[in-house]
Amino acid sequence: MKFFSTNKKSPPVPFLEAMRNGLAPDGGLYMPETIPSLPESFWKSLKNLSFSEIACEMARPFLEDETDDDELKKVMGDAFNFPLNLHPVGSQIQILELFHGPTLAFKDFGARFMARLFSAKAQKENREVTILVATSGDTGSAVAHGFYKVPGVQVCLLYPAGKVSRLQEQQMATLGENITTLEVDGVFDDCQSLVKQAFVDEKLNNYMQLSSANSINIARLLPQSFYYAFAVAELQRQGISKEPVFSVPSGNFGNLTGGILAMKMGMPADRFIAATNVNDVVTEFLSGSEFSPRHSIQTISNAMDVGNPSNFVRIKALFNHSDKAIRRQIKGFSYDDDTTRQSIRDVYKNHDYLICPHTAIGYRAAAEYIHQNNVSNPVISLATAHPVKFRDVIEPETDSKIDVPERLEKWLKRKKRSIPIGNGYEEFKEFLMSR
Repeated sequence: MKFFSTNKKSPPVPFLEAMRNGLAPDGGLYMPETIPSLPESFWKSLKNLSFSEIACEMARPFLEDETDDDELKKVMGDAFNFPLNLHPVGSQIQILELFHGPTLAFKDFGARFMARLFSAKAQKENREVTILVATSGDTGSAVAHGFYKVPGVQVCLLYPAGKVSRLQEQQMATLGENITTLEVDGVFDDCQSLVKQAFVDEKLNNYMQLSSANSINIARLLPQSFYYAFAVAELQRQGISKEPVFSVPSGNFGNLTGGILAMKMGMPADRFIAATNVNDVVTEFLSGSEFSPRHSIQTISNAMDVGNPSNFVRIKALFNHSDKAIRRQIKGFSYDDDTTRQSIRDVYKNHDYLICPHTAIGYRAAAEYIHQNNVSNPVISLATAHPVKFRDVIEPETDSKIDVPERLEKWLKRKKRSIPIGNGYEEFKEFLMSR
């Protein structure tokens, strides 16, 4: 299968080349030329399959010309060696817990999948690649741990100074080895802009092989479709046959795009909810306004502080650039910090369940959607991070102390190794070329 650039000015390439490039040479994002439609028998029998088996079946059409079944099964088995859980919160909403991986965030799915594919490819080609990643928090730690000490791969992470939690920073900025972290004087959008400029810089790309592990990379996007199918499998095991509504905390919109991709492959889904904080450019679009990117605003749900979501162009492509079709399938809700805090309190008080600020926004949107539309479909709300990663926000709201797991406690004691840098591109380019 070939993958085209959303800017339509670069030639289509196979999956592994698209993964290695990260961003297409014309600055566009890669998308499959065709969306494979898996047979109805597969979707009806999900309850009989493990997560790794579901992942293999969904990935095979994209990779069948480049990997064999044995290699694909090994990648899936190694990458997804941690549990997922569907937790009921109330009578109609179930929380899909995606935070049981090594760094306790959903980003582990994409990072670990990519790391194993990159490792296999680097060993075959004997060529080093440098991965550039802009992060507002969890992506950085997931990528850092996913690629830590992977042969043939150097990683450079850019994060906004003072705008990620201490635990997030410690998880990614204390590793060393092949992991370099840059503490950028700015916001996430500045970090993302630097990475995008690097990918279209001809001189820099002739000097070094660059790639990305952000959600702009197609190899990050693909595994984010797998767990939607797992949620449907869990509903089938519960004897629930109605198509679910998915409520998705959204920042750069890779997570939601993964769900749309699964639906386009044939997965049953009634609707998607894009749940955002006050960085609500997509919510405004879904309400009928023009898509109008702007500078991001800092919130307590920092991983969603994105003013120009990269993956929106992919959503447009998946719906053949029909705004009407997008608005019919996706509903948008946005909330400020006060409402987010109230949601954390309400869920803890009513259900004795702790949720992070991002998950709180997704849950609030799910509850509001049910109330407004009187739906009887099951609603699955995605939980993107373990509460402990945001205990500074959650503990004052719930008056409940969150114990830090031992595997995370050790990172708080390590020395930070990040390098301060401005938000100008020339300084960033000079740093890369001096390495």
